[in-house]
Amino acid sequence: MPRLSGCNSESEITMRRIISVAGPDRVEFLQGLVSNDVARAPVWAAMLTPQGKYLADFLIVPHVLPDGTEALLIDVDARLADDLMRRLSMYKLRSKVELADSGLDVARGTGDMPEGAITDPRDAALGWRLYGEKGGDDGSDFDAIRVARVIPETLVELIPNETFILEAGFDRLNGVDFRKGCYVGQEVTARMKHKTELRKGLISVGIEGEAPRARRS
Repeated sequence: MPRLSGCNSESEITMRRIISVAGPDRVEFLQGLVSNDVARAPVWAAMLTPQGKYLADFLIVPHVLPDGTEALLIDVDARLADDLMRRLSMYKLRSKVELADSGLDVARGTGDMPEGAITDPRDAALGWRLYGEKGGDDGSDFDAIRVARVIPETLVELIPNETFILEAGFDRLNGVDFRKGCYVGQEVTARMKHKTELRKGLISVGIEGEAPRARRS
């Protein structure tokens, strides 16, 4: 089984982009594309290839923009944001939605939740997230938390065009809804859930002494 890594060299919260999806069709538009039920946002979800492989993961959060517009925010790793925006734009067609960089930052912490913050939908141990003009975190060791709770990280355990989300624990971490209906990659994901036995998955391990970090070729 793949082992969960804890080798991030830069704070995850400093590498996020917040995309806004506004317009009357925003929920229906995303509902047909992502792995989770957008109507229940805030949620964690993924966008997949038609073959069911991971492309990007993100949080989807209801939000009122500074001009009063109701929108859904997509909180995504900045390194995947351009490709995600391109794919969303490709699927837009005649949907009444507006895609834009929100200009917002995200702050997070594990202490008292500020007004307007949300609980991280993956696991309550990850604390809260707050979207606004100021980003950063409260100094909590989020990498240690995610490793202890076996929560995969973008571009560490979650590799575009390689990872299957069920092998990465999306069902355990509230990242996939099997009753919401069709989305890109849904058929493969459902088949893996109901008709096959997973042979791979993430586990945490304890190591005594110093261990070398794994290197990807």
